Amino acid sequence: MLYSLHVKNLALINEQEIEFQDGLNIMSGETGAGKSVIIGSVNLALGGKADSGMIRTGAEYALIELTFGIKDKVQLEKLKELDIPVDDDGTLVLQRKIMEGRSVCKACGETVSARQLRELSNILINIHGQNDNQELLHKKKHLAILDEYAGDELLVLKDECADSYKKWKNVLKDLEETNLDERERAREQDLASFEFEEIEKAQLCPGEDEELEAKYRKMVNGRKIAEAASAAAEMTGAGDSSDNASEQIGRAVRELSSVSSYDDGVKDLLDQLSDIDNLLSDFRYNISSYISDLEFDPEDFQTTEDRLNVINHLKDKYGGSVEAVLKYRDEKEEELKKLADLGAYREKLLADEKKYHEETLSVCRKISDVRKENAKKLAELLKKALIDLNFIDVRFEIDVRDSEENISAEGFDDVEFMISTNPGEAIRPLDSVASGGELSRIMLALKTVASDKDEIDTLIFDEIDAGISGQTAWKVSEKLGLLSGEHQIICITHLPQIAAMADNHYEIKKETTDENGQERTVTKIRRLSDDERAYELARMLGGAGITDTALENAREMIRQAEKVKKR
Repeated sequence: MLYSLHVKNLALINEQEIEFQDGLNIMSGETGAGKSVIIGSVNLALGGKADSGMIRTGAEYALIELTFGIKDKVQLEKLKELDIPVDDDGTLVLQRKIMEGRSVCKACGETVSARQLRELSNILINIHGQNDNQELLHKKKHLAILDEYAGDELLVLKDECADSYKKWKNVLKDLEETNLDERERAREQDLASFEFEEIEKAQLCPGEDEELEAKYRKMVNGRKIAEAASAAAEMTGAGDSSDNASEQIGRAVRELSSVSSYDDGVKDLLDQLSDIDNLLSDFRYNISSYISDLEFDPEDFQTTEDRLNVINHLKDKYGGSVEAVLKYRDEKEEELKKLADLGAYREKLLADEKKYHEETLSVCRKISDVRKENAKKLAELLKKALIDLNFIDVRFEIDVRDSEENISAEGFDDVEFMISTNPGEAIRPLDSVASGGELSRIMLALKTVASDKDEIDTLIFDEIDAGISGQTAWKVSEKLGLLSGEHQIICITHLPQIAAMADNHYEIKKETTDENGQERTVTKIRRLSDDERAYELARMLGGAGITDTALENAREMIRQAEKVKKR
C-alpha cells in the first residue's frame, strides 16, 4: 500500500506530506484548489513525463517522494526482476527530483531510470482517470479486459498461438520470396553462382588474412629491420667493431675476477656480471642467425601482396572478415540449391504453410472457446455489479465473434461489450449507448469484479463521480466502500455521497501566504477530524453558507455511510 506522499516545490505546493491509511481515502476541495496536482505528482514519481515548468516559481527544483509498504511475494519478485532495491521490511521509497533540463530518480537511495519507474507503476499502483473511461469505447480495450479476466489458462494458449503464428508468417514470407518468374529466377541463379564461385575459388582459410598481413608488414619494412638488426649486432659485439658491449663486459669480468678472492661481495658481483656476459653471448648468436635469415624474395613478396589483395577485395565485397565472407558463401550455396530445384522447395514451403496455418487455427479455436466461456461469466458478474451501481434494468453481454480471416498472434476473435440500460431498448455496442456517467460506473464495476484477481494494492480514482448524482452517487459510494475492503483506495471527488463513505478524509485547499514580503498562493492538504468532515460535506452539499440544516444533513450522510460499512 501507499504509506505517504511528500511533495516540495511543485506547482502551487510549497511543501506537503500526506500520510495515507488503509481503506477509502477521500480527497476533496474547491475547483482549482490543486487536486489534479496530487495525481500529477504521483504520476511524476512513477516516471511520468517531467517539465521544468512544473517547478514552483523561485525554486531550483521540485521533489516528489512516495513511500510504499510491500508484503505481496509476487510483487516483491517482480521488483527483484526489475532490479529495484527494497528494504528488508518491505519498505520502498521512490524519489524524483526535477531540475531545469533533467531529473534524477531514486529507489531506496539508489539511482534508477525513469523507464524502471514506469514499469513499477504497473506493479504497485493503478491510477484511474476520466480518460480511462473513454478507453472503454474501444473494442481493443474490451479484448484486453476479457483476456485479463480469463487469466493464466488463456495466457499459455496465447503464447502457443504467438509462436505458431510467427512460424506461419515466416513461411508465407519465404513463399513470397520464391514467387519468381523463369527469367528472374535465372538472373538470381547466375548472380548467386558468380558470387559463390568467386569466394570458393579463393579457398579462404580463417585467420589467413592476419598471418599474411603480419608477413607483408615484415617484407615491406625488411630494409629498416635489417639496418636496425645490424646496428644492434655491431653494438653488442656480433660485428667487427672492437668498441662494443661484449668487449667492455669482457674487460669488466676480467677486472673483477682478479680481485674476487679478496671479498665475497666482489664474488657476488662477478657472478651477476658473468650471467650478463652469457646472456649477451646468446643474444649475439641469435641476432647473427636472424640477420643471416633476412632475405628479400621479390617473387614471394608479389605472391603475398596479390593474395592479400584478393582477400581484402572479398572482405570489402562480402563482409568485414574472412569468417563473414565464408558465411556469405554458405548462404549463396544454400540459395543455389533452392533455385536449382525451386519447385521441390516451394512444395516443401507449401506443406509447411498448411501445417503451421492449421496449427495456428487450432490454437485460435481453443483461445476462442476459453474467451467465450469466460465472457459469459464476466458478463454475469458485471451485470450484477452494474445493478448494484443503480443500473435498474440493465442487460450486459460480451460478444465474442471468431473469424478465420482475422488470424493474429493473439487469436482470431473480435470482442465487444454490448449493453442496454433501458427496458425495451435493443442491446447495442457500448460506444453507441453509454454516457459519461455510465462509463464511470461500468469502469468501477470492472474494478470491483477484478479486485479478487488484482495483485495491485493501491487504486487511485480521479473523479470517478463524473456525470452522476443523487441515488446513483450513493450506489457508487457503496461500491467504493466494498472495493476498499480488498484494496487501499484514494479517491478525488466532488460528491458528498462519496465523501461520506470515507475512512480517511483529506481537504485540499488554496491559501495565500506571505513569503519574504510577497503574497504567494499555496495549496495545502490536511486530514480532517470527524467534526471537520461534517463541515466539508456541508460545503459540498452547496448553498451560500454552511447552515445548521446543511450540517445536520452532512452528519446524517456520515451516519448512513457508517451503517452501510457495518453491513
